[in-house]
Amino acid sequence: MVRAGLAGLALAGALSGGAASGPLPDPVADFAQHPEAQVQLGQLLFYDPILSGNRGVSCATCHHPRFATSDGLSLGLGDGASGLGPERRIDPENTPEERVPRNSPALFNLGAAEFTRFFHDGRLEDDPAQPHGIRTPLGPDMAEGFDNALSAQAMFPVLSPDEMAGHYSESDVSQAVRQGFLTGPGGAWELLSARVAALPDYRARFDQVIGPRAIAFTDIANAIAAFIAVEWRADDSAFDRFLRNGTPLPEKAAQGLALFYGEAGCDSCHSGLFQTDHGFHAIAMPQIGPGKAARFERHARDVGRMRVTGDPADAYAFRTPSLRNVAATAPYGHAGTYATLEGVIRHHADPVGALMAYDAGQAVLPDLPDAEDTAVLQTPEDKAAIAAANTLAPRPLDDDDIAALVAFLNALTDEAAIKGRLGIPDSVPSGLPVDR
Repeated sequence: MVRAGLAGLALAGALSGGAASGPLPDPVADFAQHPEAQVQLGQLLFYDPILSGNRGVSCATCHHPRFATSDGLSLGLGDGASGLGPERRIDPENTPEERVPRNSPALFNLGAAEFTRFFHDGRLEDDPAQPHGIRTPLGPDMAEGFDNALSAQAMFPVLSPDEMAGHYSESDVSQAVRQGFLTGPGGAWELLSARVAALPDYRARFDQVIGPRAIAFTDIANAIAAFIAVEWRADDSAFDRFLRNGTPLPEKAAQGLALFYGEAGCDSCHSGLFQTDHGFHAIAMPQIGPGKAARFERHARDVGRMRVTGDPADAYAFRTPSLRNVAATAPYGHAGTYATLEGVIRHHADPVGALMAYDAGQAVLPDLPDAEDTAVLQTPEDKAAIAAANTLAPRPLDDDDIAALVAFLNALTDEAAIKGRLGIPDSVPSGLPVDR
């Protein structure tokens, strides 16, 4: 009776344009503006493989509009592979050492002011108390020159051997990274900046943005961040139109809204304008792949936020993702363990039970020889530790409830935002192939 009452109230509101049940968010407000020349420059840099060690991987390789700004994989393959999404294949002559340890997050609405923490563990964040206003595990000196944490996140993939830097000996950039030369003369950032500055088209475009001074890597990152902020603003879904002017939701989606903001309690974590509290929660998500660990650690338990804070209370806690365009961003979870919305919702309904019964066959993983993808799941003490950290109480949901929640999550889709405003460029100044 409670569920029926909530659903009926929300449905009546959705169909009539009136108020729905539950503490619904306000309509999305305006975002920060960015100079058009900087945004257009950022578009080219985002799709240009010149920023990777061997010139074979771009930002778009793992954040492509074809896969709603992710890559369609549970865990991606960076340097040493070619192709996009599930079609990505290893290069037998340059096989990746391991998979990228965490699922590629979507990029929607990252230009909104409330997005101040980045990555699944929040290891990068805006922090006014820091010397340059950004907290990063690489230290305060590495934050100088970035406009904000969104800009600073660009420093991580280019310095990661598994993502863009490449194998230790295959390029000047990968060699600099291995030796710890990141900034300063001969550092990885300087090498990448020099590649960009040597191309007349880029030099001319940077002249419009920063003037004639030398191009720094932070200038490259700031342009990419401006592009991301503008290109993938998502605020015109069916849910947005319902909030903004009362445009009715489809009946099933309205029922899902009532559950989401009512009895199912989804909004206890997925709150706010973009369905995220920006917090960190341990919900017994299964781990596949190598886990986020130091280079010398193999197949380690990924302890999530605890790796950042050192606090055992944060063990296995990961950042609450925004749900904008979530229907298009499968697989789900910090390791991409669930291939469908239905699967990940069922996990939330019974976290520990779902962990214990998890079937890794649903993961979307390109072939990688000798990868021990289920090592943690096959270790009883590791599995038990993940279960023991769970903080999400079971919530019974029947098939109709799950179907309604899926319908509501589909109502968070903004098709125009997925496509992007500028789209994929026909070519980039380096002349290297563009992932299409």
